[in-house]
Amino acid sequence: MNYKNFPMVPRVIFGRGSFNQLNEIIAPMRLNMNAPFIYLIDDVFKSDSWLTSRISLSYDDRIIYISTEEEPKTIQVDNLVEEIILSVKERPSGIIGIGGGSILDLAKAVSIMLTNEGETHSYQGWDLVKNPALYHVGIPTISGTGAEVSRTTVLTGPKKKLGINSDYTPFDQVILDPELTKNVPKDQWFFTGMDCFIHSVESLQGSYLNAFSKSYGDMAYNLCKEVFLENTLSITEAQDKLMMASWHGGMSIAYSQVGVAHAMSYGLSYVLGTKHGIGNCIVFDFLEEFYPEGVRLFKIMKEKHNIELPQGICAHLSEEDLDTMVSISWAMEPLWENALGNNWKKKISPKQLRTMYLKM
Repeated sequence: MNYKNFPMVPRVIFGRGSFNQLNEIIAPMRLNMNAPFIYLIDDVFKSDSWLTSRISLSYDDRIIYISTEEEPKTIQVDNLVEEIILSVKERPSGIIGIGGGSILDLAKAVSIMLTNEGETHSYQGWDLVKNPALYHVGIPTISGTGAEVSRTTVLTGPKKKLGINSDYTPFDQVILDPELTKNVPKDQWFFTGMDCFIHSVESLQGSYLNAFSKSYGDMAYNLCKEVFLENTLSITEAQDKLMMASWHGGMSIAYSQVGVAHAMSYGLSYVLGTKHGIGNCIVFDFLEEFYPEGVRLFKIMKEKHNIELPQGICAHLSEEDLDTMVSISWAMEPLWENALGNNWKKKISPKQLRTMYLKM
């Protein structure tokens, strides 16, 4: 058997207030005064001096604020790369992503596309990247996606929603500062946290499961149960634990895969633009057949935190949109194989998938 040799994030710092060390961490990586650092930052922080005042810009360093109203797109990456190339004297020293999963995915993709030719959509898939990415740093401001640790980006292209999965995708440096998550709205906190919970459920029940994946998956699963089901944690303890759950959840799928919820949520996102976290929740709510215990706990968490999910979002879709949704999901073969085994096509059909979507 040929085992995969996966890269991991080589450097990570964890701690409340560790964001203050950003400048000293990246300073040795500056190539020269004409090679700036480019900061990609969620535009919710545009007027938040509590965060932005701690970023020290030197020489030609610049901040690009990015809206996360929509999921990241390959054309968005192409546009950012062009904007950066046209605005700098030399290739940047590095890309620093500060935000949630969308911003972290964009930072990873931009750092790859600044060193690889062509359009971003041509790299959607597994191990298509030829050249090492630019130095890139990930700083999550919300916990759950696992984007800070994964070897993929989640991007919507002209024909599919699929990540750039490569050995060059993981960040060179991650800063995990739980304080940065303090102003996350409750619904977003829940949906993104559930992304982590669903990661771990799908990994732990998958056919790809192994001791490596299980050790991380168990940790993420149990931390999520603490955060979302117990009443004994302080706010700071919950922030710390959920940030580590996100890390472990991302690691749990590094050597395995996700499953049915993620495969189906890709279809929702491509056709309806549904954001990743809430999309996973909408789908997972109907997956008792596949993940009975996980869905049972999810429903308890949902009720405990007074979360209401959108209803009937697929009810009025055209036949063409439904067909597209099914085909996008059906194409996620590694996810279905992890969830249902090698003969997964005998256990579920496009027709069944369509029926499941119509319930949502």
